[in-house]
Amino acid sequence: MILYFSGTGNSEYVARRIARETGDEAINLFERIRKGDFSPVHSDRPLVLVTPTYAWRIPRIVENWIDRAAFTGTKKIYFVLTCGENIGNAGKYLKRLCERKAMDYCGCIGIVMPENYIALFSTPSAEEALQIIERAEPVTDKVISCIEKGKKLPEIKASLADKIESGIVNTLFYPLFVHAKKFYVTDACISCGKCAEVCPLGNTRIEDGRPVWGGSCTHCMACICRCPKEAIEYGKHSKGLSRYTCKKKI
Repeated sequence: MILYFSGTGNSEYVARRIARETGDEAINLFERIRKGDFSPVHSDRPLVLVTPTYAWRIPRIVENWIDRAAFTGTKKIYFVLTCGENIGNAGKYLKRLCERKAMDYCGCIGIVMPENYIALFSTPSAEEALQIIERAEPVTDKVISCIEKGKKLPEIKASLADKIESGIVNTLFYPLFVHAKKFYVTDACISCGKCAEVCPLGNTRIEDGRPVWGGSCTHCMACICRCPKEAIEYGKHSKGLSRYTCKKKI
């Protein structure tokens, strides 16, 4: 079973590609996370979690969901992490997660996909994004091969920089950056409600026809990148930048 969490489509694309090639089922965790649904997930085949990395580790909302969810059947789990550059030392924390859940850690791998973190970085053009996805395909093929053969994903030794990024940088990243204070809406808003619809935490709601943000933002960038009118901005940084959602489909 392929479980995935995706804000702008990168992880969804990878998850669906793995599902297609392995003949397995792909399950979007969006509604389970949004509704706080921790009911049992059963699979006789190895689990594959596909998720983006936030500051060189899996998103805390995904980790919290795994911690609280019940899994029956298989004990094997693979982790496939989409990222803008690298996944740091994410494996260390995923091993700890597996120990807490009494699951068999089958490794983790990073797949570089187009940058979507418009709060801090620039997003690629549509042409550049497709080129990045094409370069990612061989890595996805490697993942598929390992899953089909029942082999663990190859382990890469973490550098000192990796350890710092997934450790102290990740710890500081959440309180310093992960909040919705800088989001605001412009007069281009058409009150369609898309931003509230795509928020995995229900943190964005519509009041008097305009979005407002609460205090539980996870910085998935779904609201700003999926707005059909590009009416949402994040401080001054996002002005003039292209929004990104994965246009390549399975």
